[in-house]
Amino acid sequence: MDRRDFIRKSFLYGAVTGLGAASIGSLTPAFAGLRPNNVKGNYDLVAVRGNNLVAMFDRAMREMGGMSQWVKAGQTVIVKPNIGWDVVPERAANTNPELVAAVVRHCLEAGASRVTVFDHTCDNWQRSYRNSGIEAAARDAGARIVPGNFERNYRDVTIPGAVRLTEAKVHEQIMDNDVFINVPVLKHHSSTTLTIAMKNLMGIVWDRRFWHRNDLHQCIADFCLYRKPDLNIVDGMLVMTRNGPRGTSTADLVRKNSLLVSSDVVAVDAASALIFGEQPQNVGYMRIAQEMGIGSLDLSQLNIQRVNM
Repeated sequence: MDRRDFIRKSFLYGAVTGLGAASIGSLTPAFAGLRPNNVKGNYDLVAVRGNNLVAMFDRAMREMGGMSQWVKAGQTVIVKPNIGWDVVPERAANTNPELVAAVVRHCLEAGASRVTVFDHTCDNWQRSYRNSGIEAAARDAGARIVPGNFERNYRDVTIPGAVRLTEAKVHEQIMDNDVFINVPVLKHHSSTTLTIAMKNLMGIVWDRRFWHRNDLHQCIADFCLYRKPDLNIVDGMLVMTRNGPRGTSTADLVRKNSLLVSSDVVAVDAASALIFGEQPQNVGYMRIAQEMGIGSLDLSQLNIQRVNM
């Protein structure tokens, strides 16, 4: 490990420093697609390192103060993993299905009246849902599964303040649920270097081709002006470090044994980038998001809980 790697990993996974200090009322569905709950939990960000992803998530949520910080009794929840690809879980092109199931269980235990899981996939949606393992895992945990691949389910929205992406078609599930939980997988992307939490939001819009034709990095940042998730949970366990976003084989993967949780979509991307081995300011959409005031890449200013399990 060289000095830069040592400093990076020490920053993210220093000794546990103890719990920080320990609501908000329900949002009606009419507003759920327009603004997040603005709850951050006990910390700005929790970073956990270990060998059991579900146990790591359980620990992260305990540190944060529990899912009830975000999900109140009777609320409905939309969970958005990465289910973009028709590949098995061992390839890590999609979010780990066991993590998705754990998120669903936490929401239901917090009193959610309904939890829905969906993604606008790149490969055939039925095969991606099935072969990723996410459909079965989420359903077994108690979630409702809906497709994201039909244009009739998208609604036109405007994005005030956007530079390039001034309007978009957004899936109705983002607007019709009280709480929006984003569960991306950390991996390489050939067009943007990395795909994590901010870029995972491309799976809730219809016309992704417009983004690719009109400054992809700017469009990713622009969309955050419309809707940032209430909570972001990053699967950094088995990380695709090349040939992303789909990958070619397990040879593309490196075990990072990491999980990050934050309500701050920019901060969680910045921390995840460091785990990947990339400087956040070198990733275009992260730098643009900071310049636009969407969030800060300066993790030294955040209250971060680091846990080694």
